[in-house]
Amino acid sequence: MELAYIPSPSRGVIHLGPIPLRGYAFCIIIGVFVAVWLGNKRWIARGGRAGTVADIAVWAVPFGLVGGRLYHVITDYELYFSEGRDWVDAFKIWEGGLGIWGAIALGAVGAWIGCRRRGIPLPAYADAIAPGIALAQAIGRWGNWFNQELYGRRTDLPWALEITSSTDGRVPGTYHPTFLYESLWCIGVALLVIWADRRFKLGHGRAFALYVAAYCSGRAWIEYMRVDDAHHILGLRLNVWTALIVFLLAVTYLVVSAKKRPGREEVVEPGAFASGDEADGEAEASGEDQAAEGDDQAAADAKDEVKDEAGSSKKT
Repeated sequence: MELAYIPSPSRGVIHLGPIPLRGYAFCIIIGVFVAVWLGNKRWIARGGRAGTVADIAVWAVPFGLVGGRLYHVITDYELYFSEGRDWVDAFKIWEGGLGIWGAIALGAVGAWIGCRRRGIPLPAYADAIAPGIALAQAIGRWGNWFNQELYGRRTDLPWALEITSSTDGRVPGTYHPTFLYESLWCIGVALLVIWADRRFKLGHGRAFALYVAAYCSGRAWIEYMRVDDAHHILGLRLNVWTALIVFLLAVTYLVVSAKKRPGREEVVEPGAFASGDEADGEAEASGEDQAAEGDDQAAADAKDEVKDEAGSSKKT
């Protein structure tokens, strides 16, 4: 008998008239807003302009959503293209199914386009938004809770997740809440990146690489606990292999980048400081002009006083 467990919602969507409000979509949207908000604060602290992160996110987010969905559909194609399945379901992103690997890869392409249009180095932008992405993932994982999906093996632990749905082969019971494990891990990754960035002044994409490496190290063991269907290679799930390979690439980048380009970028957004200096210069010039005008007026007043005194003496 389970003394305690995490209950699953009875449904993942609420209808306001004809408008469906889906918990999975809400988690994704809230995560995006948090990532942009934190990224904007970090970007301004690095010397960039307010609003730049949001402008580039207009490119990165749609690309990331498409990339995440493509990765999921390609690696789990049998869910959409096998016998008895409807391929139209591949477009129903609100029902769940986003691969973080594809989201980051194609999202980086969108961010590169946005950065190129603004004349901003992509690595500096990636460093600014890295902790925000981790927090967005932490929030987004709760969408799996709403959909009762991606849970782990059976368990009787007090924090077990109760699954009540029996659709798509689910078996009601209590399981490891891998969505919660990954959510907490992502919060830890965000805090780690923020601390390391302040302590070691990470630059040239190294804060982002640290985020990738830290996330992959946690995703590997969390993925190993999951019991949903997945492709296996040499006895390991595909996503475990992906996490291991991406982890090695991120660590390699950290080491090589630190040797070739130590330190941090001095300027992350060309013109950001220049515009501020120009504004200060204009203010100073305006102040000098006002002072000069005041001196001229004082001189004119003095001349008038001399004339008045001279006229008065003549009359006397």
